[in-house]
Amino acid sequence: MGTLDGRVAIVTGGSSGIGRGIAIAFGRAGASVAVADVQEEPRRGKYHETEPRPPTADRIDGEGGTAAFVATDVSRPEQIERMVAFAADRFGGVDILVNNAGIGIVTTADRQTDEEWQRVIDINLRAPFLATRGAVPYLRASAHGRVINIASVHAFGGSSGPAYASSKAALVNMTRDAALALGRDGITVNAICPGYIETPIQDYLTPQDIDDMRDRTVLPRLGKPRDIAHAALFFASEEAEWITGAALVVDGGLIASI
Repeated sequence: MGTLDGRVAIVTGGSSGIGRGIAIAFGRAGASVAVADVQEEPRRGKYHETEPRPPTADRIDGEGGTAAFVATDVSRPEQIERMVAFAADRFGGVDILVNNAGIGIVTTADRQTDEEWQRVIDINLRAPFLATRGAVPYLRASAHGRVINIASVHAFGGSSGPAYASSKAALVNMTRDAALALGRDGITVNAICPGYIETPIQDYLTPQDIDDMRDRTVLPRLGKPRDIAHAALFFASEEAEWITGAALVVDGGLIASI
């Protein structure tokens, strides 16, 4: 018996990287998973996840789980609405929402354009708000309502561009606000703040940048999607039913010295 048997999860940005890791872990735990992303094929990175892999939903199905892909651009509100309806119609409800989809545009405060700023905010902050709002009626009907937001260690400091750091800090505080608003309905809302995770999103870095991150990470390796998936499984489980409004740092000790 899986820890999430009979539950329905939506994972945004579920085709690649952290989202893929979470979706596969949820599928193995017994959840029916709606894999939402702009493309079904997993991204291949320059440094990490360089080999071709089957689409996430196919991987889950191949392991005996239940999943379906739903094409979703979370920068478009109407597609978020469609995503939530798809999961509810296909699987009979929504118990878990993982707001993972995100982007970063690495630049500086004096160079970031209005358009770049707005795109990052739309995807990293507005989309989790809209998805949460849209899922609330289903989460209220669930006995196990969960919202899990994927933020970043950059929520606690700068780097990776002004819009990115700002969006992730705001997402952590939005997590707390939603936890206050939805707690009386038995819905928990928590955030995970990853450090360096080996995914294709790191393609903008140089090999020296990656070595520097490895040196700054206290534990003797960089993070993997499964590390974030384990935290997400915990927040989705019965063991975390009395935890809400939390922001769990999963970074191998990267920011321990701050």
